[in-house]
Amino acid sequence: MTNPASYRPKPGEVPDSPGVYRFRDPQGRVVYVGKAKSLRQRLANYFQPLHALHPRTQQMVTTAASVEWTVVGTEVEALQLEYSWIKEFDPRFNVKYRDDKSYPYLAVTMGEEFPRVQVLRGAKRKGTRYFGPYTHAWAIRETVDLLLRVFPVRTCSTGVFKRAGQVGRPCLLGYIDKCSAPCVGKISPEDHRALAQEFADFMGGDTSRHVRRVEAQMREAAAEMDFERAARLRDDAGALRKALEKSAVVLPDATDADVFALADDELEAAVQVFHVRGGRIRGQRGWVVEKVEDVSAGDLVQHLLQQVYGDADDAADASSTVPREVLVPVEPTDVEQTTLWLTRLRGSRVDVRVPQRGDKRALMETVERNATGALALHKTRRGGDLTSRSLALQELQEALGLDDAPLRIECYDVSHLQGSEVVASMVVFEDGLPRKSEYRKFNVRGEGPDGRTDDLASMDEVLTRRFRRHVDAQLAAADELTGSGEVQPGIDPETGRARRFAYAPNLVVVDGGQPQVAAAAAALARVGVTDVALCGLAKRLEEVWLPGEDHPVVLPRSSEGLYLLQRLRDEAHRFAITHHRSKRSRTMTTSALDGVAGLGPARKQALMARFGSLKALRAATAEEVAAVPGFGPATAAAVVGALAGDAPEPAVDTATGELVD
Repeated sequence: MTNPASYRPKPGEVPDSPGVYRFRDPQGRVVYVGKAKSLRQRLANYFQPLHALHPRTQQMVTTAASVEWTVVGTEVEALQLEYSWIKEFDPRFNVKYRDDKSYPYLAVTMGEEFPRVQVLRGAKRKGTRYFGPYTHAWAIRETVDLLLRVFPVRTCSTGVFKRAGQVGRPCLLGYIDKCSAPCVGKISPEDHRALAQEFADFMGGDTSRHVRRVEAQMREAAAEMDFERAARLRDDAGALRKALEKSAVVLPDATDADVFALADDELEAAVQVFHVRGGRIRGQRGWVVEKVEDVSAGDLVQHLLQQVYGDADDAADASSTVPREVLVPVEPTDVEQTTLWLTRLRGSRVDVRVPQRGDKRALMETVERNATGALALHKTRRGGDLTSRSLALQELQEALGLDDAPLRIECYDVSHLQGSEVVASMVVFEDGLPRKSEYRKFNVRGEGPDGRTDDLASMDEVLTRRFRRHVDAQLAAADELTGSGEVQPGIDPETGRARRFAYAPNLVVVDGGQPQVAAAAAALARVGVTDVALCGLAKRLEEVWLPGEDHPVVLPRSSEGLYLLQRLRDEAHRFAITHHRSKRSRTMTTSALDGVAGLGPARKQALMARFGSLKALRAATAEEVAAVPGFGPATAAAVVGALAGDAPEPAVDTATGELVD
């Protein structure tokens, strides 16, 4: 680990100018690229005391061994140079979006003498206009097949085109009027290029003009009594309308926008974008990114826009790639410079903004739902792969020094709101997959050491209760085995079902670092459990802590074992939060009855069981409340009065404090 002070620039060496900087490791590899309005101020932030830095920034500056910088004239130039260097050096600590699949595009090769329409994937080529991306290649081919009768542009490969020219005979598409056959000279290169340009304009959103032109020609042919030509034009107009129906209309016709949405957690983020041209969704694309640096949502959006539009080098490509509007969930960090950069790429004004209301906001919410689903699907696919699960269990066995792979893992988490309504959760993974039937909820009673109710005491109480039952079940099974050899350990002989907490895990994971692991180890030792491995996962640097160790086990960020522990921790946290919210909502529901004398938890529950909700209870009469078991006329009147806001002074027995009915 490198000491950042060893390569810190001397005072006055770093210029107070816009620029781009690079951190390199001892081998000279670039590990991080960044830009700054002021290089001096920005670099000074990296050389603070380590405890003042974000954990991921700490890791970066201690991995690096040198820093260098390049001064540029403007902040927009810094934005462009930063993207170029990230693309060139692929730094490990920079955010890099990776496609969750290879998307097909509809491409028109306007850079060729005879432009061609085709389906393309991968890197974009100069001189080619792209439309999409589309989810499936067959969707592109269906659209092209419909449009070729109106815009008969060449679709054949270079080899087929040359052979047709050599033999002087076009291919089948030329005979059925779905190609204008430029290979044999049926159309001049200029007219064929104009036809390809019309095709590209139609795909780019200029649709109504072409539909109106074909319909006008159809009416002219009908007026001239050329009904055969009119029928063909009628079919052409129908083909255009059918092609338009394949893309949903979501915004007004003049709308030309890309709509981005983001769904993230502490480790990864998923991004979805809908490409809207002419008010219609022309394509959809998605990325997943790992948060390897300390980034905010604005930083993620800025890096995303750099990657999406950074390859639009030539003016023709940029004008079709960069839309008039870029709708984002949050503004990028340098929104003014990003807007200026995109405006220069497009050659006209680009508006980068967050939609607040109306149709655009509604579309943004749809894209957000897609991003949330994409992130969940990514995690499910990664966790559901058999090879990945086997590798994860093997890595945990080696990293934690276990004798066998941890086939059953239990993870615990505590949830509360400023010390109130303390609950805990236990989630179970078997063979790397959740076993939800084994999940358990705990209401913390304050039975920890010294009667404390902090996180450590709550964790101690939960583990003590869970493993005390396990030990008791083992002892009961041993007694039963002594009396009859047919009894199976952990199985209730009366019901034939497994006893609660009958099976011990191979590994216990707690959410937290060294203090939480120490508390969990003390609880296990107190109940006499010595054959269960224990570790904790700390959120600070995703470190794995073992009992009695002064230093954590650090698993690589790409480790499947670390990913499995993160899934366990996140699932335990989700389950605990869900239980806590449910319990809190029940408490808040009955809080309106707290001031009624003589009305304890049991009577409140009886009221909720009878009426179902506080709203229904407010509408009830005193007679209906009095019909609930345990309620008399005076108590019922007090409840109705309390909910109505005019509770009468109840008659109270001074000796017992009870209401007198």
